[in-house]
Amino acid sequence: MTPKQRMMTAMNKGQPDRVPAAPDMSNMIPCRLTGKPFWDIYLYQNPPRWLAYIKTVKYFGTDGWLDSVPLEFPDEVETRQRQPQWREAIVHRTEDRIYTRHHLNDGANHVWSSFCNVYYRADSPTHGVPLAKVGLPEAPPNSWEEVIPKNSYSGLEAFQTARREMGDLGVVGVPIGLPGLGLAPECVYEYYDHPERVIERCQRQHDATVQRIRRLVTLKPDFVLIGISGFMISNPEPIFRQLALPTLQAITAICKDVGVISQIHCCGPERDLVRIAAEESDLNSINPLEIPPMGDCDLAQIKREYGSRLSLMGNLHTTDVMLRGTPKTVKEASRKAIQDAADGGGFILSTGDQCGRDTPDENILAMIEAVVEFGNY
Repeated sequence: MTPKQRMMTAMNKGQPDRVPAAPDMSNMIPCRLTGKPFWDIYLYQNPPRWLAYIKTVKYFGTDGWLDSVPLEFPDEVETRQRQPQWREAIVHRTEDRIYTRHHLNDGANHVWSSFCNVYYRADSPTHGVPLAKVGLPEAPPNSWEEVIPKNSYSGLEAFQTARREMGDLGVVGVPIGLPGLGLAPECVYEYYDHPERVIERCQRQHDATVQRIRRLVTLKPDFVLIGISGFMISNPEPIFRQLALPTLQAITAICKDVGVISQIHCCGPERDLVRIAAEESDLNSINPLEIPPMGDCDLAQIKREYGSRLSLMGNLHTTDVMLRGTPKTVKEASRKAIQDAADGGGFILSTGDQCGRDTPDENILAMIEAVVEFGNY
């Protein structure tokens, strides 16, 4: 099988020729391998993160899993271009950081955001930082430098390019979200102080999400990624059922009707989500199934209880195993995960969540060696 066939078979709860190896390394490791400051990738799109990831798949020989690529439909591009544009501008620099703010000039007013983004030389950016926290004045800057990306893919161009560049080396997904409470404390306060306001907003988000997923599946992506990182922390089961479950059911039903794979990514506690998704939706696949203390998932138990209903993707510990472990540690953890969840297919060996920047190359290669040695059917 090609890596793409292997991944799609496993995501569809089938049995490929061997267990796929697709560590979650979509951000920091691709940036490191470019040899450039991380702000080149995140701020200047030189290259875009998704393109750096595809090159990383080729470098390591993993089974590719590109979780999302930015895309707009032509009418969305036209609508956006007719409206005043928020632009990102550099307002301060140091040797290791670039600080940006967004500004909007509609001809009558020139407005600046009350927060900033911080881009680092050797780390992922931090968005939405209060200005006072980093010592920047709240007043509009006297001078600034407009950010001009080196690569500006518009409309569907990025998605089409990603599929072409990935080819048979793996799968390329499109992202969709779920309505619900955010991780900020204010979101929880609002839910209890003004529940009707939150419910109304989530219903609007539900309607917009259903409309968008109907458009996304016409592109025939390899899969749809329902990305809700940390979602169950602020949306425990009763809230999840009220605000998000109807949307999850609608998304997965639409994907099932047209034969597109649906997958959820939810780092952090996820055990309840596994049960709800398996029993009450048409979801195909779920990851990253993190173990304690970051998550609450036991891979072997989940396989026994829900492996016939869901494809499972996970769940090597990203620090104890991947970052700090040796290749021997990685191979042993991989062997155990394969023993716990590979029986009958529907399993992808991956990591609990994002691999850290300094994860040794040898440890990633050890995952591939493990599936070749232990993961054949």
